[in-house]
Amino acid sequence: MAETEPGANRIDTTRPHPARVYDWYLGGKDNYPVDERLGQQITARDPGAKRAARSNRWFMQRATRHLAGTAGIRQFLDIGTGIPTEPNLHQIAQNSAPDTRVVYVDNDPIVLAHAEALLRGTPGGRTEYVQADVREPEKILDEAARVLDLGRPVGLSLIALMHFIADDSGAYELVETLVDALAPGSSLSLSAMTADFEPEEVRLGIAAYARGGVTLVSRSHAEVGRFFKGLDLVEPGVVSVKDWRPELAEGETPIGDEPVSLYGGVGFKR
Repeated sequence: MAETEPGANRIDTTRPHPARVYDWYLGGKDNYPVDERLGQQITARDPGAKRAARSNRWFMQRATRHLAGTAGIRQFLDIGTGIPTEPNLHQIAQNSAPDTRVVYVDNDPIVLAHAEALLRGTPGGRTEYVQADVREPEKILDEAARVLDLGRPVGLSLIALMHFIADDSGAYELVETLVDALAPGSSLSLSAMTADFEPEEVRLGIAAYARGGVTLVSRSHAEVGRFFKGLDLVEPGVVSVKDWRPELAEGETPIGDEPVSLYGGVGFKR
């Protein structure tokens, strides 16, 4: 179900893309010199950037483990999927419940090129990929409804995505539109960058992204918490991603006590 438009499958290798820079942070191979250069510029100013990327990835895994296991969510909508890095969300969810359905969404053609890896799910479940931008919530919901029953609970996943959307571009309204379309019992898993812990390092990272033509926004604890307005937060609430439900960790390596400049949380719709 890969949704494309004319020219949508052209990969622009002249400008860095957040998904490919993130892939470089994680040690992946699906990035280009322009992405590596930006990653190197950022890590030169903020040596903890790669560590933060790993911590964020682990947060996604722990949140999915909780939702698919304890909470019994059987449908997931993952927006801002990024380049496949195992274990992917569907692998974690379908390990708990093989009949789980997952729709992945991203706007980067390179993710489309790797969609086959995202679609290798269990025989009893289903995984699909939609090429779209989070700024197109109606399109995403329409496409997702071909696979997911939006009348039943859905786990909405917005991992390390909303810090690329400024407030004046409708960041909060986009999340609200998506959550409003989901049934009671649905969940929101979200992580976003903050300057609360390492203000100077984050400021330099934002400047480096800006030079690469990428908008990056840091938000305070209260500002990240605003994304969960009206939702019931799972304990321990909105915290640094490394501190969210560490008892759910599997296969994580020690990262020390230094702060990770990303807040994360999981909330349920009443």
